[in-house]
Amino acid sequence: MRRIKLSGRERCVLKAIGFAEGAAGAELLEQTQMPPDDLTDVLNALLAAGYVESKPYREQVNVAEIPPTNFEVNPGYVHELRDSMARAWI
Repeated sequence: MRRIKLSGRERCVLKAIGFAEGAAGAELLEQTQMPPDDLTDVLNALLAAGYVESKPYREQVNVAEIPPTNFEVNPGYVHELRDSMARAWI
């Protein structure tokens, strides 16, 4: 198992997405209270790493595509991401 290292912003976005149901982009904008450009950068990094998936599928998102897009954690990384987030709070 590889160890995943997340930034604080990535942890914040993953926490807002949740590990069970996912979240709409509009909810992420509201919950994270991040500037849209910053949220776009974080989401694109998580999408590129494969940790997060979007519906409809996108390799990258721009600011205008965030609100109508749904995001969920890739089920293949759930355990590793939870472990990484738990280590961050120790």
